[in-house]
Amino acid sequence: MGILDGKKGLILGLANDKSIAWGVAQACYREGAELGFNYLGEQLEKRVRPLAESVDATLIESLDVSDDAQLDAFFDKVKAQWGEIDFMVHSIAFANKDALRNPFSQATRSDFQLALDISAYSFIACAQRAAPLMKEGGSMVTMTYLGAERAVPGYGMMGVAKAALEASTRYLAQDLGTYGIRVNAVSAGPIRTLAASAVGDFRKLMEKSARGSMLGRNVSQTEVGNTTAYLVSDLASGVSGEVHYVDAGFHIGAGDPGIE
Repeated sequence: MGILDGKKGLILGLANDKSIAWGVAQACYREGAELGFNYLGEQLEKRVRPLAESVDATLIESLDVSDDAQLDAFFDKVKAQWGEIDFMVHSIAFANKDALRNPFSQATRSDFQLALDISAYSFIACAQRAAPLMKEGGSMVTMTYLGAERAVPGYGMMGVAKAALEASTRYLAQDLGTYGIRVNAVSAGPIRTLAASAVGDFRKLMEKSARGSMLGRNVSQTEVGNTTAYLVSDLASGVSGEVHYVDAGFHIGAGDPGIE
């Protein structure tokens, strides 16, 4: 028996087989969960649907998390099809490329609002709609990065958005804990994903992260997926409001995660 046998969960933000969300999906599926996914537009549907079907997903629906009407419609479909859910994994972030490439001091109001809306507020918006579908023991997990607490070159705007996301995790944990729902974040080390391609000199960042980690290497999407599966399972029933690091121990070192 898997640790997620009999549980139903949503994995939001899958883009392709390099996504951290795909590592999460594989781990949750292996542990017995019934999964549901979203996709954004026809192009992403072509990538997401085959992956979702390969893990026997029973719910695959369109969702733009910046649109409240679409959020309502998506979670209405979840309720109609499943009735209840046991967990939700939020792996969604976005910032304009120029906002990442330009010095953070040149951030525009519109770029700031977009990054915070998609990367942080979307977790709150999804949590608002998922919580009524969860009974006591439900779990929510989002994905963050060390750039939320350290200034990482090339990560500026997204670092600020992730800081907001981590703060949101703590306050959601406070609010939803009243209903027996746990809320946590996973802070993964650098992994080559579609989103990571927007970060300048990402290869050098990965090299420095490997050198500075306690294990002398970077982590894989599988390792992040395994940790997330634990956090949404009953094995983590006493864990809430945490930022759980999966970065081979890099975050405890004295080194700077930036690029030399």
